Amino acid sequence: MATLDDVRAIALDLPDVVERVDGHRGGATWRTQAGAFVWQRGPSRRDLEQLDALGRSWPAGDIVGVRTDGLQVKEALLETYPDAFFTIPHFDGFPAVLVRLDAVAADHLREVITDAWLLKVTKRVGREWLESHPPSA
Repeated sequence: MATLDDVRAIALDLPDVVERVDGHRGGATWRTQAGAFVWQRGPSRRDLEQLDALGRSWPAGDIVGVRTDGLQVKEALLETYPDAFFTIPHFDGFPAVLVRLDAVAADHLREVITDAWLLKVTKRVGREWLESHPPSA
């Protein structure tokens, strides 16, 4: 089980990342100069109405949105890990998933956040970081 503190620690451990409070929703957002890659996400009234119309509800607990490397990666996460990742109509056609922090393993959370960060840094920064952090065997 992961927490918002885990998200914060993972994100801020990556180069060129800043944390900001979203003025619209009030949650934390972690970003590089190129944009946000992970953000705290609660439901809007419209989200709740749309989910209700679909016979679904917003899960309890803390939720974060995480960018994905395209819609195929998004769909793979949703299909492979349905307990940890979900989406809502607002995200249709957008390469991001929502993550139930109480249902995702910390190492998996680190992986998806790192992958999202790699989409938002220069190739040089990403390459240097990957070279200094080889995958565990």
